[in-house]
Amino acid sequence: MIALCGFAVSNYYNKLKLVLLEKTIPFEERLVYPWQRSAFRSASPLGKIPYIETEHGCLSESQAILEYLEDTYPQTPLYPADTFARAKCRELIQHLEFNAEWVARRLYREAFFGGTVSDETKHDVHKQLAAGLKAIASLASFSPYILGPFSAADCVAYVHFSMIAKATVTIYGENMVEQHLPNTGAFMQHMEQRPHVAAVNADRAKALAAFQALKVKYSG
Repeated sequence: MIALCGFAVSNYYNKLKLVLLEKTIPFEERLVYPWQRSAFRSASPLGKIPYIETEHGCLSESQAILEYLEDTYPQTPLYPADTFARAKCRELIQHLEFNAEWVARRLYREAFFGGTVSDETKHDVHKQLAAGLKAIASLASFSPYILGPFSAADCVAYVHFSMIAKATVTIYGENMVEQHLPNTGAFMQHMEQRPHVAAVNADRAKALAAFQALKVKYSG
């Protein structure tokens, strides 16, 4: 059985958890915190979570894992059958992650973890993130899911939009996701009606509470 290793506060962990649930793949969860990386570098060379353990060995990097799951468990596909449509799905996922989430991630230290980010960084992120979100808007259809039928892109978009929206509201006082993709609110509500999305959200809330309690314990 596959073991999903990481912790449920991570949007990349929840991306894979949602994919596993939607594809009805049996798996177990193994709690691993980022600061424990010295114990799992053999499984994830950069000491990043999430990673998975399989009967064949370990695999890191969330998109490589998603592709592995799609190839190994084709019974419930999350990519379109048509090769060009599959490529468009992958294209959108790349924009979501590299041109939006990874840009917004530079704000997370201040938005979520009590640190600070320079005004220069905030200005730079705002400019780059606006461009990335506009690119996503040019590719998305939201009819009703981000590319029409439900796909892997929806699992990716949902978890990342949540984090980006919260970060930009905290830092800039504006929800940049909804600002550049006005249909996102309806999309997020539509996604939240899916039982597996609701389950992932409930587990994330529990994990966040446990994580905050752990921080209090070791800082008090």
